[in-house]
Amino acid sequence: MTTHNWLDLVQDGDTGIEPLRAHFEGHAYDPHWHDSYLVGVTEQGVQQFNCRRARHQSTPGKVFLLEPGDIHDGEAPTEGGFTYRMLYIDPLWLERELSGLFENAPLNGQLSFANTLTSDPGLARTTCLAFETLHGGELKIVRETALDGLLERLTSHLHWRTRYGEDPRLPLVAQRAREYLHANAQYDIGLDQLAAATGVDRFRLTRAFKAAYGLAPHAYLVQLRLSKARRMLASGAQPAAVAMELGFADQSHLGRWFVRAYGLTPALYRKRCSNVPDA
Repeated sequence: MTTHNWLDLVQDGDTGIEPLRAHFEGHAYDPHWHDSYLVGVTEQGVQQFNCRRARHQSTPGKVFLLEPGDIHDGEAPTEGGFTYRMLYIDPLWLERELSGLFENAPLNGQLSFANTLTSDPGLARTTCLAFETLHGGELKIVRETALDGLLERLTSHLHWRTRYGEDPRLPLVAQRAREYLHANAQYDIGLDQLAAATGVDRFRLTRAFKAAYGLAPHAYLVQLRLSKARRMLASGAQPAAVAMELGFADQSHLGRWFVRAYGLTPALYRKRCSNVPDA
């Protein structure tokens, strides 16, 4: 089957920001999350995605804003697909750069976007400019100036909220299950094993977990592994070694899940984000 989908991604060595430009028709990617803040602009078509229990449709000029951990998918509901450009922004870099603008940041605070989708021509313009300078490898002073412009515009869409942690609104069983998955992500964890660790039967566990995090435990575990895989690949690790370390059956198994979530293969992502030559 012929596909017209394409994706272009690089990584800026100074900031770790990954500028991405892509086009998708029909189904784009399955529900997943990132460790990064995502700031993107729809260039063409209708970019439809589900996030925070709502369906959004981004049209040309609109800006979408996702926080680390925001589960989202993507599809093109109209003929011709959609094209967008986006910046994956490292949370530590963002907080460090903005620390001077938020003098009263709470000790246990995390930067949060007020809205998932917004119409802000100034933010769209500065996002596109930052993309162009980073993707084009402009002079450092040019890149930094463009990023300063983006951050200045982005501050009006950000606020501080309590960092994820012990949240009394979430069922305790879901919190325990999540902690167990994070501590044992590389192992072949079964539902009975997870249920035993949380003290409930597997059916109550699944219902509680989905209510709290929007994904079943098995889907959450896969996304957790993929998130770790991105970091390892970006640092230059070989896909086969990543698959083995994170508990995937083999490199092909990792590749199938990676493409479904991110739209490109682990090898291509590694190549675009690291200067390490192929073995």
